[in-house]
Formats: sequence, C-alpha cells, structure tokens
Amino acid sequence: MVNESFQRPSPEQLLAQVELEERRKRRGRLKVFLGYAAGVGKSFQMFDEGRRRRERCEDVVVCATQSRYSNDVEAVLRKLEVIPTLKIGEMESIDVAAIIRRHPQVALIDGLAYENPPGSPNSHRWQDVEQLLEVGISVVTTVNLQYLEKLRDEVERITGNRAPCIIPRGFLDRSADDIVVVDAPAIESLSRGAAPASRGALLAEEHKLSQLRELALLVAAGVVDHQLENYLRSHGMDEPCGVQERILVYVTSRSDAAGMLESGRRNADRFDGELYVVYVQQLALSQEDRSLLQQNLDYARHLGAQMDILSGRDEADEILEFAHRKGITQIFIGHGVRQGPWPRLWNNLIDRLIRSAEGIDVVVYPH
Repeated sequence: MVNESFQRPSPEQLLAQVELEERRKRRGRLKVFLGYAAGVGKSFQMFDEGRRRRERCEDVVVCATQSRYSNDVEAVLRKLEVIPTLKIGEMESIDVAAIIRRHPQVALIDGLAYENPPGSPNSHRWQDVEQLLEVGISVVTTVNLQYLEKLRDEVERITGNRAPCIIPRGFLDRSADDIVVVDAPAIESLSRGAAPASRGALLAEEHKLSQLRELALLVAAGVVDHQLENYLRSHGMDEPCGVQERILVYVTSRSDAAGMLESGRRNADRFDGELYVVYVQQLALSQEDRSLLQQNLDYARHLGAQMDILSGRDEADEILEFAHRKGITQIFIGHGVRQGPWPRLWNNLIDRLIRSAEGIDVVVYPH
C-alpha cells in the first residue's frame, strides 16, 4: 500500500536539493569554538583539534593567532605550520592570498571577530573566512559571545562591557557547519585582575556566567535549527520545525505598535531567533491611518525585522497561513481601544487566532 503521507518533491525542491549538495561538495566547512567568557579555553581546544587532524594526515595550517598564550597552547602551536599574518601599521590581517595559494585542507583562525586594516580587500575577518570557504578550504575558528551582533546588547547588560566590533546577524546560521560551546568557565574569567572577592561577589559572578552560558547554548541550538530547516526544505519537507524562536508581530493602521515591536526584537535576540512583521493590506485607509501604519512599518524595518505584506479578505487566515509556513512560535498582536464596531471585530480576530494557532503562542498587547 502506498504511504499517503509521502509527497513527491516538486521540480523546484529537487533543484534546491541538487544545488545544496553541489555547494556542500565544493565549499569548505566551518567549525566554530564559541566561548561565553574570556579564558574558557577556546584557543587550546581549537589548536589541539588542529594537532589531532594533522596526526590523521590532514593538511592543517595556522593562519591567525593571539598575542599571548599559555605554555600549553604554545606547546601545541610548535607542532603546527603557521602562515604569517600581514601587518599594516599596528594592525594585522590574515594573508588570504597566501592561504589560497597554499590551499590547505584546514585553516585555523584564532579570533573571528576582527576588523582588518584600512585598504584590505575585506573589511572584516569573517569576510576573509567566507572567501576561504568558497574556494574549498575548511576553517576552524574561535569567537566570544559578546561579538555576535544579535547578542551584543544582552552581553553588555550582563557584563557591563561592550564589544568594539561585531559579526553580523545570520553569519553563523548561514555558514557554520559545526559549533562547539566551550564549557569550562572560571570565576576569574569575568573578574580577571581584580582583588579577592567576597562570597556575595563570587555568587554574582557565577550568576553572570550562568546567563552567558545559556545564551551560548541558544546560539548553538539556533545553528543546528538552521541546518535542520535547510535539510528538510531541500528534501521536499516545507514544514519548518526546530528549536529557534520565530516571533511574528502583526501591525495595523489602528495602533501604535512601538512597544510590541521592541518586545518582539528583544525576545528574538534573547533566544537567537528571528523576528517577522506582517501587515494585511487594506483599501481606503484615512490619511491618519496611513501615517500610523507607515510609522509602524518604518520602525519594524529599523529594528531589522523581516517584512511581509499579506493580501486577502480574511486577516486570521492570512496570518495563520503565514505563521505555519514560516514555523512561527509566537504571534504578538495589539488590542485596540477604538469605538464603534472595531472592538467587536478585533476581539473576534484575536479569539480566532488563539483558538486556531495550534502549537503557536498568541500574546496580546494592550494599546
């Protein structure tokens, strides 16, 4: 008997699968050692993996190092080939051209979040890494949580320190094939060089490390979720499923959505997720309504949301269809306060969303 749940992939899905497989074959692989505080041991783990790979006869070179290392790291480094960096004034950048000419199987780059000197072919080191991956060189690298754009503000809130440079949203989701959270924290990671701390101060530092560790695990989960989503779609399974939060904010011409949009952005960033903003197109809006709607959409764009304008006569059906297609986990919607028939119609929309949004949380914000 034929399994009725099986659906033959469409030509577009088959093409996407072939293109994904071809890209994987020719592109290098990216492995990231992610630390959530200084001194947790990212560099040692990366170089030690390079040493093990070399012992398995892989062609491994070191392309970027830090200025100072412990004796353990120095001992591992002495066993590996190093391609010197380029020095321009006080700044350094990896020698991308030399690495491509050498074309090793694996390039070790300690410190992904660096800006290159002015005049370099690429402005940022993560762009150098993309270039190496595209020519088939695999990269193993390190980065601290504070340098991820999505989480820079959150890490600053926890630690009081703001990262001077960032890796843009989506880079790890798009490029990373493997991510390892280096989970060996020490209290001195956050208070290095400070005077001996009291028990209360130590507990506060432990709490900070716990918060940072949670964020790092969410980043790793987001990378895995993105890989799973790509796999499912390339194999003809369009229903996204995974661990990432995908928050949908529904904006209208009838209310000020700034607070709701800000909450959506904070929640998406907190869980290394995605923020979507949608509006169901309507005709014959007043000038006041058009102005408020444009204000909402402009602010959503400013917050980096993915924007979509839907069309259809039934708002609830349009929102739910979009939510299921995108794998939305939460819907944020405002509760209007206007007079006339509007409150009754709006309450009916909210009620339908709550009753029909199976597996999706609906959060109602008063306006």
